[in-house]
Amino acid sequence: MKDDKQNFVLFAVIAALILFGWPLIQGKFFPTANPPVTKIEGGKTKAIANPAADPAADGAAAIGDRNAVIASTPRIRIETPRVSGSINLKGARIDDLVLKGYDETVAKNSPPIRLLSPAGAPDAYFASFGWRAQGLTPPAADAVWTPSGATTLTPTTPVTLDATNATGQRFRIQIAVDQDYMFTVRQTVLNAGTAPVPVATYGLVNRVGISKDPSSMTIHVGPMSVDNGGAHYRPNYKDIDEAAQKFTTTGGWLGFTDKYWLTAIIPDQGQAFDGQFRAGANKAYQADYALQPKQVAPGQAITQTSRFFAGAKEVRLLDRYTDQQGVAKLDYAIDWGWFRIVEKPIFYYLDWLFRMIGNFGVAIILLTVTIRGLLFPIAQRQFKSMAAMRAVQPKMKLLQEKYKDDKVRMQQEVMALYKTEGVNPLAGCAPTLLQIPIMYALYKVLMLTIEMRHQPFVAWIKDLSAPDPLTPLNLFGLLPFTPPHMIAIGVVPIILGISMYFQFKLNPTPMDDTQKQVFKLLPWVLMFVMAPFAVGLQVYWITSNCLTIIQQKLLYARHPGLKVPVTK
Repeated sequence: MKDDKQNFVLFAVIAALILFGWPLIQGKFFPTANPPVTKIEGGKTKAIANPAADPAADGAAAIGDRNAVIASTPRIRIETPRVSGSINLKGARIDDLVLKGYDETVAKNSPPIRLLSPAGAPDAYFASFGWRAQGLTPPAADAVWTPSGATTLTPTTPVTLDATNATGQRFRIQIAVDQDYMFTVRQTVLNAGTAPVPVATYGLVNRVGISKDPSSMTIHVGPMSVDNGGAHYRPNYKDIDEAAQKFTTTGGWLGFTDKYWLTAIIPDQGQAFDGQFRAGANKAYQADYALQPKQVAPGQAITQTSRFFAGAKEVRLLDRYTDQQGVAKLDYAIDWGWFRIVEKPIFYYLDWLFRMIGNFGVAIILLTVTIRGLLFPIAQRQFKSMAAMRAVQPKMKLLQEKYKDDKVRMQQEVMALYKTEGVNPLAGCAPTLLQIPIMYALYKVLMLTIEMRHQPFVAWIKDLSAPDPLTPLNLFGLLPFTPPHMIAIGVVPIILGISMYFQFKLNPTPMDDTQKQVFKLLPWVLMFVMAPFAVGLQVYWITSNCLTIIQQKLLYARHPGLKVPVTK
């Protein structure tokens, strides 16, 4: 009895640690689905200005109204089915870009996501392309380029920018864009001088501040590169604060990834380049590359082509750029992790269901039915094992009473009973163990893929990738206060707890009193643990629990003898 009390106290302590310590563990390894982040964190700063290091970017120190900053420089409009914005002719920068298909929040009249902003505006974030000033005098960083041809950049009308220098070189940047988020940049130098010149192009992405999206062991947010054949998720911005991160490679790309958005500069995949991430003053960060110089003789010209991706990390789109357009591992911008081999098929099947049905919540339910169907034979063996365990409980009780003062002998007799009755107490764990990678894969799919973002289900559930916003603690929003995050249990998590409770009720009742208490409390502990996760994940678990209950009921109806306890 004393041991039972000690065990129960120990369980209570463990349950409390799970309940109150889980938010810390979750924040580190499993960042929850927060309400959509709409802007990039910034501050009053200027972009990296480092004349001693080439390439580099500059920017105005003053922070002004974005519209005023945009209006203060000559520009070429960008207008495509997916994006709109402008190119800054001062410095030839792509620094004004809005994603038409994605809103900041689920609220009506929410503005679209702004990805890029000019230097001098809040949350400055831009791309620039130029030439290294090593034996060559390229246009200054604040030079105003002369446009020719089209006055608006569209998928069918590229724009051309021209500039010259005092030594006879002519510079041209031609920018094209596709129907989605990929810009193609052709940089040409015509040497009209009297001596050869070394020509080496560069490209850069510069941003002020870091993403507000949480980065963790399972979801990377921040600097990223593909180089030397591998995808490298740079640990965090602090590493760049301490020292520049440099590499040399042939093929690949580098840039900054948020949870749903990506900027990536992509050199010619057949040429070697030097890439680096570095930090400037006041939390400005830059990813840049430079090609090796090539000598251009008088009267000759050279053109070097690169690309710039700025947009949403859509799975099919990134796969297409990778497989059909030869951008090495661009699909790895989505941090699938070790379970990639499971996660991507789940995503594609779930996305196919959504396209067929039109509701992601229903698609998740059908996905659950499919998974449970595949696991049905294993689950049947699990339930038979559980029922057999229920049947031998009276005999176990007798053994426990008979050998209550001899724990070792009791364990030996119990194991002998298992062998005699043909019962395996661990057999019931197999489907649960198989569910773990599936649950984790679905968690990653819901957290990583933008296709799930802002997808409604029913009634108040407007975003399956976010936690349930409706909680009875403030009378479902009628009381004017927001409960603390840790206890703000939504309606869906409560339903999850109830479904787990009834599922556990059908399981064999443990003979040990401490285990009984554990199984009574476990559904409600898990309810709190799961509450901050995406509603879509909870819908999956609720559906799985309901199917398990139905399956158990059918099994007991088909084999009623399994439900009747065996007497002495």
